[in-house]
Amino acid sequence: MTATITPLSATALRAHRDELAALLRDVVGGGSSLGFLAGLGHEEAAAWWDSLLPAVEEGSLALWASRGDDGRIDGTVSWYRESKPNGRHRAELRKLMVHPAARGRGTARALLAEAERAAARAGVVLLFLDTETGSGAEHVYRSAGWTEAGTIPDYATDPAGRLRPTTLFYKHPQE
Repeated sequence: MTATITPLSATALRAHRDELAALLRDVVGGGSSLGFLAGLGHEEAAAWWDSLLPAVEEGSLALWASRGDDGRIDGTVSWYRESKPNGRHRAELRKLMVHPAARGRGTARALLAEAERAAARAGVVLLFLDTETGSGAEHVYRSAGWTEAGTIPDYATDPAGRLRPTTLFYKHPQE
């Protein structure tokens, strides 16, 4: 399978809100730590996507979706550009998520590569992120050339509510 990656405008985000909410619920339900707890409801997931609309509209949040062979959204990634005057050169990579049924097909790598290319085109010279230590995502970032900056113990809870450490990574997207 070859992932088809497209940017999501505010209009597309509105149009695909329910599909994106279902994706988020399935990813969290599959155990991925994305800032939500198990039992995430559709309305809460949809409201989270709605909360991104202002940032997408103003251009501070760039968002992409991956579509599988069936045409359904099976993954997303975004980055948020820092607005402080001393940090406009950097962006935080957020919410790389791939549906559990679509994992192992290169979707995460394709999303990550597109976000990195777009960052470089936008003049971002530093990307950074955090991910649950020991997660499958940690392996994806390492193998994609991201550099570990450190680990913070007891940073967040996983979807089951257990405290987990997080690992911080960074990358210069021009490299």
